[in-house]
Amino acid sequence: MAQPTAKTSSHPRAAELGLEAEGPAAIPASGWKHILSRVYSEISDDRVLLVAAGVTYYLLLAMVPTMAAIVSLYGLVADPATVREHVGTLSALLPAGAVQIVDEQLQRLASAASGTLGLSLAVSLAISLWSANAGVKALFEAMNVAYEQKEERSFVKLTLVSFAFTLCLLAAALSMVALTVVLPLVLGLVGLGEGTEWAITAASFLAMLVLVSLGISALYRWGPCRADARWRWITPGAVLAVVVIAIVSLLFSWYTANFGSYDATYGSLGALIGMMTWMWLTMIILIVGGELNSEMEHQTARDTTTGAEAPLGERGATMADQVADAVVAGDRVFVEKDPSLKREIDALYGDAGRRRRQRAQRDQWLAAGIPAVIALVAIAGLSRSGRRG
Repeated sequence: MAQPTAKTSSHPRAAELGLEAEGPAAIPASGWKHILSRVYSEISDDRVLLVAAGVTYYLLLAMVPTMAAIVSLYGLVADPATVREHVGTLSALLPAGAVQIVDEQLQRLASAASGTLGLSLAVSLAISLWSANAGVKALFEAMNVAYEQKEERSFVKLTLVSFAFTLCLLAAALSMVALTVVLPLVLGLVGLGEGTEWAITAASFLAMLVLVSLGISALYRWGPCRADARWRWITPGAVLAVVVIAIVSLLFSWYTANFGSYDATYGSLGALIGMMTWMWLTMIILIVGGELNSEMEHQTARDTTTGAEAPLGERGATMADQVADAVVAGDRVFVEKDPSLKREIDALYGDAGRRRRQRAQRDQWLAAGIPAVIALVAIAGLSRSGRRG
């Protein structure tokens, strides 16, 4: 049976920092100040920018064949030449470089014989699934960095989990293509009113954001090698990530369209460099979202993992097993750097507390021992007097 979770001190500072918070919403402002301060420090300590660059490299290796597979699959159900006319709708989500790469693939498909698309799809899917495993594993490792975990899953288990994520990512990518490209085609054929079409298009973009948010939440929950975090400790980082990614994508697209032309600097590689830069920024945001979630768990003494309540140190997650700005003594948690709490800790668990407990134990022994000795002496005296009689 699991032991009860650690109790926090009754000192006001413990409540101010949210050491007893059952969820992120219960953490007060002073606690959030500590969380954000640690997130800022972790960006440097965990070398987030460098880790994001490494993840971008692996994802880029997986991105090109995956995109070819998606475009090939799309070419089986729609005319690539017609789809090219609507690919501009992706510019609301992706930078110009990414849209250009998609357009080039569509142009290649438009000139390809329809009989070769099936073979192209099979080969592209096989290559992309194999390559994307490395990209997903790189994402998992980035989550391990954010959550201060060490990868301990077996090769088979890690590969199975990454393969499942790969399939989900491919399905999500196809869903996004359907929402952003196929839907406008369908609406054009149906001939709905302009207002209705606008509402449906807006709803499709909202649905796509929800889909991305769910994917990021799944990454935060099952990506790192640790006990699963409860959804309420994952949601803030996921919401932050999807909102910031959407804003950064729009700003980056606007910047490349109006100020920064990568083609002028990198020539034919301009589109690829632009896409790499956008992916790098996206990976930074994803990792920072994970850092935020981990530091929220680090702020409370409550169990943030799924399953039965477990005490600190036995939860199977580094950040859930420790409390930031606090020390654990016995079954209680105390805020660090607080003179009154330091005295409280010392009185209960320090040298003064140890001497006090030793005196208390000695007094207990004396209190129990003296009557016992008196009773034994009395019994001995009675036995002697009985023998004399």
